This record gives sequence, C-alpha cells and structure tokens, in this order.
Amino acid sequence: MGTDTVRAEVAADEAAGLRREQRGWYFYDWACSVYSTSVLTVFLGPYLTAVARNAADAEGYVHPLGIPVRAGSFFAYSVSLSVIVAVLIMPLVGSAADRTGRKKPLLAAAAYTGAAATTGMFFLDGNRYLLGGLLLIVANAAQSVGMMLYNAYLPQISAPAERDAVSSRGWAFGYASGSLVLVADLVLFSAHDSFGLTQTEAVRICLASAGLWWGAFTLVPLRALRDRHARVSAAAPTGLRQLAATVRDMRRHPRTLAFLLAYLVYNDGIQTVITQASVYGSEELRLGQSTLIGAVLLVQVLAVAGALAMGRLARIYGAQRTVLGSLVAWTLTLGAGYFLPARVPVWFFVLAGAIGLVLGGSQALSRSLFSHLVPPGKEAEYFSAYELSDRGMSWLGPLLFGLTYQLTGSYRSAIVSLVAFFVVGFVLLARVPVRRAIDEAGNPVPDRI
Repeated sequence: MGTDTVRAEVAADEAAGLRREQRGWYFYDWACSVYSTSVLTVFLGPYLTAVARNAADAEGYVHPLGIPVRAGSFFAYSVSLSVIVAVLIMPLVGSAADRTGRKKPLLAAAAYTGAAATTGMFFLDGNRYLLGGLLLIVANAAQSVGMMLYNAYLPQISAPAERDAVSSRGWAFGYASGSLVLVADLVLFSAHDSFGLTQTEAVRICLASAGLWWGAFTLVPLRALRDRHARVSAAAPTGLRQLAATVRDMRRHPRTLAFLLAYLVYNDGIQTVITQASVYGSEELRLGQSTLIGAVLLVQVLAVAGALAMGRLARIYGAQRTVLGSLVAWTLTLGAGYFLPARVPVWFFVLAGAIGLVLGGSQALSRSLFSHLVPPGKEAEYFSAYELSDRGMSWLGPLLFGLTYQLTGSYRSAIVSLVAFFVVGFVLLARVPVRRAIDEAGNPVPDRI
C-alpha cells in the first residue's frame, strides 16, 4: 500500500471522526436550549414575578437582603445577578480547560449543575421568590459556563470553510428541540384540568421537565466529543489572572477585541429581548400564558428555518453582512413592538415571527465569525471572553429594562430602551475589518466572510 493511499485513508478516518463529533456536538444545543426556551423565555419570568407579588408588601415591593425591589423587577434583577456570577466563574473554568485540555468533564459538571437547579424549580411555589431567584442564578450561570465550553469545540471539530454551516446547524437543532418541548408544554398547560393538575402545578412540571431533558440529552455529546491534548503550559495563569492575560493577549489582536465589543453590545439587546419578552407580553399586553407559549413556539419553528437560511445567505454575501442585515431587522422589529396594542394576540404573533426569522442566524453566524478570530490553541481561553460578551456582560440590558420599569412603571418604555443596543452594535460591527482580523489571528481566510 503506497504512502499516498495510507495518507488518504488516515484523512478519511479523521474526516469521519469529525463528522461524528459534529453530530454529537449538535445535541448539546438540543439538550440545553429547552432551558432557554421553556424556562427563561416562557414560564419563569411571569411565574417568578407572580410568586414575588405574592410575597410583596402593600406597596408592591419585596425586600431581599433588606433591599426594596419592585416585585415586577425581581426577575430581571435575578437574571443580571446570575450573569455577574457567571463572570466570576467562567475565567476559572476556561483557563482550566485550556491548561488541562479536558473540556468534557467540565462541560458535564456545568450541564448537570444547571440541570439539577432547573429540576429543583418544581419546588417553587407560594411566596418562595428567594428560592426561585437562587435557582435561576445557579441554572443561568451554569448554562453560561456550559455554552462557553461547548462553543470552544467549534474550531476543533470543523474546518474554516464549513464553520458557518456547522454553527447554524447547532442553533437549528436547539430551536427544533425547543419547539418539540414547547408543544408538549402547551398541551400540558392548556389541558391541565384534564390531567388533574392546577395551573401552578402544570407550570412547575414544565420547569422541572426542562431540567430532566437537559440532563438526559447531555449524555449524547459527552459520548461523542473527545478532548485534545492541551497546547497551553500547565504553568499558565489561572482564573481571573487568566482573563487578564487573555485581555492583554487580545491587545495584540485589536480587531478581535473590536468584534467582541460590537457583539457585547448587540447581543446584550438580543439576550434581554429573549428573557423579558414573556414579561412584556403578560404584564403590558395582557396576554394569557397559552398565547405566550404559542408565540414562543412560533419563534422556535421559524428560528430553525431562519438559522439555516441565514447560513445560506452568509455563503453568498458573507457572514458579516448577513449579521448586519439582521441587526437592522432587530431594530425595526423592536421599534414596532412598542406600539403593539394590548389584548390583541395576532400582532404579538407577527412580532414573534419577525424575531424568529433573525434570532437563530444572528447568534449562529456571530459564533462562527468569532471562531475565525481565535488564535490556534487558545479556543477555551478566547471563548471564555466570548461567553462573557455573550452572557457574562448581558446584565446591562436586563438592568436597564428593570430600572426603566422601576422608574416609569411602563414596560413599553422598558422595551423601547433596548433599541440603542442594536443601533450601536451595528455601527461597531460595520467598522470591524474581519478579513484582516482573521489573518492577524493566524487563521486561513475563507473565500467568503
């Protein structure tokens, strides 16, 4: 057998191994996206707000740690606090992953911590708003850590030319999973009497089942993914020192840093819309829980098509231009949301459809764009910084949303305040020369980016 034949067989085996890893990798989106959809987007916001109102005083305030907080703002503040916790944890985990090369055990720990906290939401009832806030903080921080490690696999399991497609398929898997579980949630919630359940019990089951789903399907990527040998010295700095070292290293790649800044801004708006949309729909637009579930289900279904379609657009126009177009769509959609009439579900469904078409693609293409900007051997380190931008710095939007409502008492004012994130993010992203950034990171530049 000739040398060329042996090399061809080795290359074929490696390609087949990468495809197996890619298929397993998609399933972590399938596993954890149900938390984002059923828990964070649909059920927990309105439900935790109702629990906080049960515990509120005559003026409508709860007093965690003696601090007066309007009950309607408690959920948004809890999301912000969970992000701050994630900021403190992610550098520790990211540096450990790069130093040891063992991302998989750390991914398992993060996933099952989040899954356990989510399952524990079954016990959230009455006026236990502090329990709800604590479980939210743990689950949300764990999901951020898990997604950081999951994203760090992307440049290791896909070639540069296929990265947009692989990333988009991962998001599509996640949205398909969210759609499937939301259908079951809608049946359970709408027909809770037929199952001998109260409405509150149905919500608690929907919350807990998301945690069980997360834990069960995490087994698939844990079996398929493999760890690589570490390419970082064992004597490398750890934790917050590692984060500081990463930021210093990024100063050698200023265009990578510029992309992160742009992403930080516009993604903050995206994450806030995701977490606060159900509160806006229930509290300001006076829509029922079944309507909210149906609207989010529409988002999930269209997001599958949107993520795949935007992946194809990226092959024609480039990922950067496609993301910029999506930010224009986000701005127009959010502005229109301010004028939605109360108690008219059809317009909320129209808004949900518009969001669904741009949501998955915005996130998938941003992830694949950043993967080109990561210097080889620093995947977890740089994706730790990316996740800080993705989730770790996404406390500004919920904080602005909560403060605006606290000061004005209007969720319409709170929702329209988020337009600034998309406008500023567009301007910052348009100024990033992506091709030069990829070349400076030491990576091959795709034909279309």
